[in-house]
Amino acid sequence: MTLVAVTQRMFHADGNELREGLDTRWRAFLRICGITALPLPNDPEMAIALLEHVRPAGILLTGGDDLQVLGGTAIEREDTEIALLEWATGRGLPVHGVCRGMQFLLHRTGVPLEAVEGHVGTHHLLDGSDRVVNSYHVFGAHQVDDQWRVTARSGDVIEAVEHRGAPISATMWHPERESSAAPADVHLFQTRFGASR
Repeated sequence: MTLVAVTQRMFHADGNELREGLDTRWRAFLRICGITALPLPNDPEMAIALLEHVRPAGILLTGGDDLQVLGGTAIEREDTEIALLEWATGRGLPVHGVCRGMQFLLHRTGVPLEAVEGHVGTHHLLDGSDRVVNSYHVFGAHQVDDQWRVTARSGDVIEAVEHRGAPISATMWHPERESSAAPADVHLFQTRFGASR
């Protein structure tokens, strides 16, 4: 199994207790891809120390939590993901972002994000294909600069990208939230992280 470091969302529970968490469906999906998930703490120093120790095959930036620029409050997570992206790109390691993870990657490279209509709690068809994907995002991008290649759209909203100069990709849909893993998503993760079943 290929080890991939995975970011976690932040949420309040039991009154004022701030917790980190990862949807358990990620474990099931990643297992199908031949990947073992290593959940990372939202602490830049601790997360990087862990990465230096275990040397994962890459990093998965998961969904949940809005970016600060979009009104989010998960400052520790954003600081951690900035450090993770720098660590991974400095070593040429692959990174894949899902939903918020894609928003984070686009925002870090200067791509404008804005509110999009009809993309919360629904499914839609990807242009030019018969692929239907889930959608849970309020914000998205309509255009990217030359750093990125758009690999999927739904209408005027960009749904997937690949970086032209680094092993970085992202999708707005959540592969872990489907009742059965889509072969295209399994292939994408296996290819991105060099995993196999």
